[in-house]
Amino acid sequence: MPQRYVFCLLLVVLFSASPLSGQNWGNPVWSDEFDGPLGTPIDAAKWTFETGILNVNNEVEYYCAPSTSSDGCNVAKPNAYLDGNGHLIIQAIRVGSSTVPYSGSWTSARMTTNGTKQFQYGRVESRILLPVGPGIWPAFWALGANFEPNRFGNPAVPWPTCGEIDYMENVPAHGGQGPNKFSSTMHQNSTKGLFSRGLPYTFPSGDVTTYHTYGAIWSPNMVQFYVDDPANIFFVHTAADIPPGNTFAFNHTFFLLLNLAVGGDGSWPGPADATTPNPAVMSVDYVRLYQPSFVPSPSFGSPNGITVQAGATSGNSTVLTISEADRSGRIFLSCSADAPNASCSISTKDALNASTLDFSHASSGSATVTFASAAGSSGGGTTPTGSYSITVSAFTVSGSGNVPDATVRIPVTVH
Repeated sequence: MPQRYVFCLLLVVLFSASPLSGQNWGNPVWSDEFDGPLGTPIDAAKWTFETGILNVNNEVEYYCAPSTSSDGCNVAKPNAYLDGNGHLIIQAIRVGSSTVPYSGSWTSARMTTNGTKQFQYGRVESRILLPVGPGIWPAFWALGANFEPNRFGNPAVPWPTCGEIDYMENVPAHGGQGPNKFSSTMHQNSTKGLFSRGLPYTFPSGDVTTYHTYGAIWSPNMVQFYVDDPANIFFVHTAADIPPGNTFAFNHTFFLLLNLAVGGDGSWPGPADATTPNPAVMSVDYVRLYQPSFVPSPSFGSPNGITVQAGATSGNSTVLTISEADRSGRIFLSCSADAPNASCSISTKDALNASTLDFSHASSGSATVTFASAAGSSGGGTTPTGSYSITVSAFTVSGSGNVPDATVRIPVTVH
């Protein structure tokens, strides 16, 4: 085993034992460390290449596999290779001057585990050094494994219905980012079309031109994005954040992608110019997938019931006390009400998401559960008087998502 990898594993073990980690992740269950002498082929058992002009996002690059020798691709100067120092190099190379979208004026590489590795839930991360400059658009991301075209034999589902998880994207400053900032974003379909929710991250010091770790902790109904440290979570997206009436598009298998795009006219990063580095080099130290250790089911205190007049906007809430093992990470909370013409909602004091509770540094927390009923006591469109209930469900980082890890019933009386 290479000495560098032993050292990396030692760091993982030490880091996993830290109270700040919020979870014991152990060793990767799948990874590529990109070790091997210069000229070592990229592992075909782990990665495949998408090639050609993909006609997306007003980009100009032609994607090449290492063996491609047409349309500007050069096997003597591949767009993806191992550098012999434990890194994957993805480089975009200018082969023309056009900024017209889909012109093929640059070559680059787009690697994917579609056809080699699909996964559902866990912690995914990659340590990457990024190029910067006009037109440059590097990304580390994932697509639903049911995406069309796919190589898993799944039913073909178009984008964005399949779901997209962007762990890291970076574009120039005029696109809202630049050397000091990147973004993490979730995309899916909704009844009103594309629904996207994301957040940029600004480095307190340094920038993307040095190595940083970009990753996310993905569990049923929840994705937690972090940078450099799994404890440094800056954005949490849950099933409660999508528009009502839509299904969370991230509770199924996905595959990974690494690529370096170049923008054209009208693209998010804009076109390359004379100051754009050529080649523009993206250096990837590793890609790793971890599975969490077992997290015990949370326990709920005995909640007080809710007694409320139909349509009332006060006195219709109760506080739910929740206990969980210290350092077990975040849980996601959802609720459902069995009363007709009524709904419920959950609010916590979690600064990153009001539908989650973080047990990385605590063993107890609370959530306010609110019942909302239609006005009136009977008749169409109202909530009739009677006895009902709210069911609150909790999902942990290590749950399967097939069923909640814990539930509690809150009695509701409408009069």
